[in-house]
Amino acid sequence: MKDKVVVAMTGASGNMGMETLSQLMELDRVVRVKALLLNERRERRYARAVRKKYKDRVQIIFGNIADMEKCRELVKDADYVLHLAAVIPPMADHYPKETDDCNRLGTINLVNAVQELGDKQPKFVHISTVAIYGNRNYKHPWGRVGDPLISSVYDEYSASKIKGERYVLDSDLACWAVLRQTGMLHSRMLTNNMKDGLMFHTCFNAPIEWVTARDSGRLLKNLVEKDASGQLDEKFWKKCYNIGGGARNRVTGYDTFDQGFEIIGGSTEKFMKPQWNSLRNFHCMWFEDSDVLNDYFDFQKEDIKDYWTEILKKHSYYRVAKLFPAGLIRKLAIERLLKDENAPRKWIASDDAGKVRAFFGSPENVTNMPEDWSKFPVLAKGQLADGSIDYDEMRNLEHVKENGYHLNHGYDETKPDSELDIEDMRDAAAFRGGRCLSESMTKGDLYTKLEWECHDGHRFFASPYTVLKAGHWCPTCCQPQPWDYDRLSKFMPFYAQVWYDTHAKGENRTYWYDREHKARFTKF
Repeated sequence: MKDKVVVAMTGASGNMGMETLSQLMELDRVVRVKALLLNERRERRYARAVRKKYKDRVQIIFGNIADMEKCRELVKDADYVLHLAAVIPPMADHYPKETDDCNRLGTINLVNAVQELGDKQPKFVHISTVAIYGNRNYKHPWGRVGDPLISSVYDEYSASKIKGERYVLDSDLACWAVLRQTGMLHSRMLTNNMKDGLMFHTCFNAPIEWVTARDSGRLLKNLVEKDASGQLDEKFWKKCYNIGGGARNRVTGYDTFDQGFEIIGGSTEKFMKPQWNSLRNFHCMWFEDSDVLNDYFDFQKEDIKDYWTEILKKHSYYRVAKLFPAGLIRKLAIERLLKDENAPRKWIASDDAGKVRAFFGSPENVTNMPEDWSKFPVLAKGQLADGSIDYDEMRNLEHVKENGYHLNHGYDETKPDSELDIEDMRDAAAFRGGRCLSESMTKGDLYTKLEWECHDGHRFFASPYTVLKAGHWCPTCCQPQPWDYDRLSKFMPFYAQVWYDTHAKGENRTYWYDREHKARFTKF
């Protein structure tokens, strides 16, 4: 138990970070928060605001997480490191180098800085993302920790986050936790969506489990408080978890747009057309295991309706928007974004073959997309292209396994962790198309690294936890770019069980960016 703690934070000026910082300030035992911020105008303005409000309880360090010395300065004398910093879409789609510098290199630097402290290491909490799981549809709308990590094609964000998370798992950190954040509802979400074509990446039928930024901040506050007070079970540490909002926040892309547009008197079908958005290559799902973190920290307090109600109260111009015709709002606020460089219709118009293939499957699929909603199957209405489905039953957590949504992880999961042995490692490796080269292991030891070999012959060391429990595999061929999942799925049942939900077995393409960062693909 610690009466006084120092918390080091990255990403304190982000949507989750601002909520986390303000809620940490509610804890008397938190005597100081050290926040690493970029030396830029918006960050400096935020720094002035928090210094004015919290005085010397907040220490600002200006610098870049890609600078090792700044990372050392940040983590020194800290009891906890909360690593929230990330370059996320849409910025990640436009600035690949900055994305990698923050999400991968920055994480490496921060982990190394903590490891250098030896027996004085602070506890390390790494915020990862649901994006590392890749695309889901109605065939496997549910997921959990340990599912395959399949970065959506051309998604620099998820690719860099997979690599950053892997470094945490492979590290020698004394005490860590990886929390994979789902889609987050925050105060700047609507305004951000009005600046870029990113909104059209969201598949209308994609399963999404939201969480609010305030609940996410509450989670980290409760984590620090519970651990510092000696109430957190040590079994919590050295594991991965999914951050979700729970049953009330499990919807689809269509529902999300519908509820957002409702506050200005509209709907998805009034403001959008079905052929504007991608058919696949998104990310998000419903979490089978989001209750695990909530059982620890009791943070799931808000739902989507709470969020939209608050947005309407805060921003009067949304109420004014109800006075204008839907067609005018659609034209002025939404249709203009169809020509944005990050919008699927722009890729189609400019014949960007790589992205058209990745997000739609083929040019023919684009041509055949219906122009009106009466011909487009909406999952939230229980409609499928070849029939119907009980949407409420699909969202029933109690029936996930019997409905066939539970993915296979390649080993006997009925065994307790303490009974897992080398045969389980061999089974898991075979399910991933490779081999476990180590001849033995201590039964139940999930953290001593073993040697593995993938189908392509790459040899690597990783802990059983990293492979069996966290969903990672070969750090060479399974961490894009390139995005090579068509080929990998042909000999990896672990990937195939979800990849072929949205991809044909006859697709034989490898996707990558060229030196000018233009989307490309080749057949193999």
